[in-house]
Amino acid sequence: MPPNVTLIEHPLARVKLARLRDERTSPREFRRNAQELAVLLAFAATRDLETAAERIRTPLTETDGTKLIRPIVVVPILRAGLGMSEAILPFLGDAAVGHIGMRRDEATHLPTSYYFNAPAQLAEADVLVVDPMLATGHSSADAITKLKYEGAKRIRFICFLAAPEGIAHLCAQHPDVAIFTSAVDERLDERAYIFPGLGDAGDRYFGTLPG
Repeated sequence: MPPNVTLIEHPLARVKLARLRDERTSPREFRRNAQELAVLLAFAATRDLETAAERIRTPLTETDGTKLIRPIVVVPILRAGLGMSEAILPFLGDAAVGHIGMRRDEATHLPTSYYFNAPAQLAEADVLVVDPMLATGHSSADAITKLKYEGAKRIRFICFLAAPEGIAHLCAQHPDVAIFTSAVDERLDERAYIFPGLGDAGDRYFGTLPG
């Protein structure tokens, strides 16, 4: 495993991931478990954010408190990343949100960007890019390239599942980006889906499965 990849093996994360994998899980339960797993991963991914001391006043007296040194920006890769960002935002205070739309060509398995919007404070922020699946790694790598072009310097990538091929590509393109995932699966199949995986995370989250 590359040194910039962190595998989150918390028991609750494993249980929630199992619910996401199970084809019998309803869209409602899929959404709930996806949101809860996103929070667990975000806690792990933010465990070493830099802080500073500050003096605060309680109703009784002054005491020491803690504040973050830098703002946080959350960037979901559309559309599957939306559920993750909505789940973790309540825990991140005044975090700003950007959006990157990436569409995959099912023939070539390569992404095309169709939307980009990011807050102005990218350069001074800790940036969390969220997408449930790190499959080929092309979408995430391209998204991070765009963020860096706009000034982002401190980027962490959070996903539910990763394939070895996706990890290799993202690490080759962006060795400075820390990756946090709850599992690394066997491989990609002939359609470039993670195997054994959990299917199409976006379709299962939004209840838009074909047929």
